[in-house]
Amino acid sequence: MKPLVLILVMLFPIAIAAQEANPSPAKNQSASAASVTARVVLAGDEVASEPKDSSAGVAGPDANAPQQPKAKPSQSPPAPVETRPKIPGSMVGYIDDPIVGSQIRIRMEAGFKDNAPDRAEFFYPQCGCNGGGAPGPQPGASNNINFQQLYFLAEYAPVGRFSVFAEVPIRWIQPQSFIPGTFATSTFPNQSGISDVRAGFKLAVSASSNHSLTLQFKAYFPSGDGSEGLGTAHYSVEPSLLYYQRLSDRWSIESQIGGWLPINGSKLAGRDYAGDIFFYGIGPSYQLVNRENIQFAPVVELLGWHVLGGLQLVETPAGTPTVADASGTNIVNVKVGARTSFGKHHSVYAGFGQAVTHAVWYEHVIRAEYRYSF
Repeated sequence: MKPLVLILVMLFPIAIAAQEANPSPAKNQSASAASVTARVVLAGDEVASEPKDSSAGVAGPDANAPQQPKAKPSQSPPAPVETRPKIPGSMVGYIDDPIVGSQIRIRMEAGFKDNAPDRAEFFYPQCGCNGGGAPGPQPGASNNINFQQLYFLAEYAPVGRFSVFAEVPIRWIQPQSFIPGTFATSTFPNQSGISDVRAGFKLAVSASSNHSLTLQFKAYFPSGDGSEGLGTAHYSVEPSLLYYQRLSDRWSIESQIGGWLPINGSKLAGRDYAGDIFFYGIGPSYQLVNRENIQFAPVVELLGWHVLGGLQLVETPAGTPTVADASGTNIVNVKVGARTSFGKHHSVYAGFGQAVTHAVWYEHVIRAEYRYSF
């Protein structure tokens, strides 16, 4: 029921935005057609006069005289093609890009101190130490993991308001410590490899030179090895709404709201270990430098997640492991960064994120990316 409510909440603004009708060009076309018809009729009546041959005494055209070409009817100019006004590139670094377009992006990030990496199976599956065929890494349950991820994304927009994209991530993880009692004599080592591939589409349901309201649908495929902590070992989908609004020549704001919905995650004692997650984000930016060939914009982003279900393995105050309900967990991060755009196609971003709640996906994160738009 909760995923259904979440999807309905996200699709409601789309229904409103879809009612925005583009101005009809019917009247202008009628007036243009009438004007063209009048010009054609007048042009057809303008025929060159024919000289008379006085020496022959008979009126008629001179065979040796050059013929005057008849005036051709004027042609109407081609009808203007409706194109979407160009929007400056997205300035955010953590909120998904609301602007539909073609791009290639390379992103690198590093996260530190993930204290519950199997929470709702959002980062990787439940610990294999739980037994019963649990798909996560083992032996031992880490309560402090550092990780790095390298992403390769390609997005292609065949038309102005629609694009498809695919993203391939590579992940490295380094467990720093483990919950006592979840391992006997050994723990799982550092791991690396391909993570869960993502693919999807964007559809701008409302767009102008100053704003874009975009529906994004993203699917996650279990290409990463869950037993090594490189993926979630299940499919998931992520519908979301993205919004861009230019407030002035220098100020803009971008936002995102959506849900992460796992499909066929693992179970423990008949309960779903994976859980739905509602997320949101907002990020204003200011173009401190706004020249023709270079722009520099600091940006601050606030991102939050609310876990709606699922389980997690945590350490009790006594230092023993216990499986706890993950639903109701709130995680909030503040990200500070800047984007520099140069030339017509190039953009780089660098930023730092800090968790401001006790529950975290990571305590700190740094991110850098290069984007080529075309």
